[in-house]
Amino acid sequence: MNKSIVIGTTLSVLGLGGLALGAWQVQQDQEPQERGPQFAEVVAVQPVTRSVETPREVCEDVVVHQQAQAPSRDPHRIAGTAAGAVVGGLLGNQVGGGSGKTLATVAGAVGGGYAGREIQGRIEANQTQTYTTTQRQCHTVMDSSEETVGYDVTWRHGELTEVSRLDHRPQGNRVLLDEGQPRWDLPLASAANEG
Repeated sequence: MNKSIVIGTTLSVLGLGGLALGAWQVQQDQEPQERGPQFAEVVAVQPVTRSVETPREVCEDVVVHQQAQAPSRDPHRIAGTAAGAVVGGLLGNQVGGGSGKTLATVAGAVGGGYAGREIQGRIEANQTQTYTTTQRQCHTVMDSSEETVGYDVTWRHGELTEVSRLDHRPQGNRVLLDEGQPRWDLPLASAANEG
């Protein structure tokens, strides 16, 4: 056989093999694009909450019992003075005789009048009256509630399972992947729409 034919045949076989390898590589590069979009499955959605306390004013009418000094019916203490003067005069009249008796009666009346006035003042000072009033009383109470601040979304693609924190509850049960990361800004798809 001719040496040129052998070399030509060998080069042709190697060239065809190189072309076949190149075509296979081009086909491999195009296959992922031809397979269509990739989706991750939404496995769980857990709300993230925090406690919030809100102040609120509560008012109610309350019956209050109070004591005050009773108003005096005799502010000048005339009754005590008069009664004391009569008693003192009678006692003074029992002492002595003649002009001494008159002097003792006058002294008893003056002393008794003063004593009666003081006794009436002390009695009135210890007298109190109880009365009731209704007062409006207000105070602040704290109401506690739970507020949702986000959602922990567990998603899975193949063997990979991860959690993403979102500020809204995702709709659907799968999410489009872009270079392996979920695109939460796009609408989620349900399994029924999967094609």
